Order: sequence, then C-alpha cells, then structure tokens
Amino acid sequence: MSVPGEAGFRPLDWSRVLLGEDLSVLLLLEILLRTGVVFLWLLFLLRMTGRRGLAQLSPLELAIVIALGSAAGDPMLYTEVPVLLAMLVLTGVVALQRGVSWLMNRSRPFENFVDGVPLELVRDGVIVDGGLRRARMSREDLFERLRPEGVEQLGQVRRVYLEQSGELSVFLLPADLVRPGLPIAPPWDVEAPHAGGLFGAVACQECGRVREQRSVPCECGELAVYPATIDPWQVSESCG
Repeated sequence: MSVPGEAGFRPLDWSRVLLGEDLSVLLLLEILLRTGVVFLWLLFLLRMTGRRGLAQLSPLELAIVIALGSAAGDPMLYTEVPVLLAMLVLTGVVALQRGVSWLMNRSRPFENFVDGVPLELVRDGVIVDGGLRRARMSREDLFERLRPEGVEQLGQVRRVYLEQSGELSVFLLPADLVRPGLPIAPPWDVEAPHAGGLFGAVACQECGRVREQRSVPCECGELAVYPATIDPWQVSESCG
C-alpha cells in the first residue's frame, strides 16, 4: 500500500481515495457479509439489554452504545479483524451491561453512582441555588425547556426536576394558586421583559425570587429585576 512520501504515491488520486488500491468484487462481497453478520449479532444483543436501553440513554447506556459502536465498526470494514473476535467483544460488552444492571438493582448507592440522581432546579417559582450549576445548564436553557410545558412565568411552577435521563419533570400549580413570578415568555432573546413601573412586586432576574422593593438586593445577591406578573403577554402588550 502506498503512503505519502513513498515513490509512486499519487496525491488526489480519486480512484485510490474512493475505491482503495486492492478493491475487488470478492472483497466487496466479504465486507457486505461481515456487515450483515455483525449487524444481526448486534441487533440480537441489543434485544438482551432491555427496552430502556432503546429509549432514553443513561450514562451506562451511553457508554454501552459507544463501546458497541467501536467494536462493531472495525470488523465490518477491516478484513484483518476476525468477525468471531468482534462478536466476542460485543458479547462481553453486553454481558458487562447486564452485570452492572444486576448490581444496580441490588445496591442503591451503586445505582446512584452509575445513573446519578434527579436534581431539583425550581422550587415554588424560585430557581434553586446551585441547581443549574450542578446540572451544567444555563438559565436560558432552563427557560427554553420550560416554555414547551406551557410555563409563561415561574410563579406557575411548583417543582422542576432534571431526571437521570436528561428530561425535565415539571409540576405546575393549580390555576387558582398561581402567583406573580419572573416572566420567561416571550423568549428574552426575542423580546426582553419591560422594566415596568416604580411600584408593584418585582422578580429577581437571576433566581426569580419575588420581592416588593426593587432597590434592595435579592437574597442571591442580584439587583437586576423584572416586573413579577401572572400574565407576561399582557405586560408586554400594555408596555409595547
């Protein structure tokens, strides 16, 4: 096989780039056969991992996917990699996943170590101190994921949890218990909340905590505020 620097090596040889140097019909058939065998074996093994592994990926399942992809790809393409060895590696990876799952079912600390635990992000309309930092999310990321749940302002929210799967679980207050809160609709990048008048409750721009005096710093230390409102759209339209 020619390599850069050797005599006879031709750069930008599209026949070599696209088809290689030793391509033959039998080699193509062998690659197709290898791909079919490894794919079917991988499909069989994935059935053994359980339904959850095919839906939302936990850290364990993501590691399994990466390992399976690496082990399955080489024998499909490289003829020097024996198919049986690749099948052994794939079987070992899935057996390891089954063993870890067995331990997780019998040890809560081990399960928490592998899968993690839910993180509380919002409590009673206030962003939990340090919650976004532990979740490695920004405030804008949180708001973006709350809006599809019908949340217009944080006063509607009872609790928000970030699950191990990465999904948000959002629990809203009944309509008759909704309080004024920090508006998150419309998106701030499209239309920032208006400053409002000098009177009335205000919500901390950082954590959403509602207070009466805008000149006093919030408990989180932030001074910037927006008007606390039950209907952000009404405030936006009246101030527009």
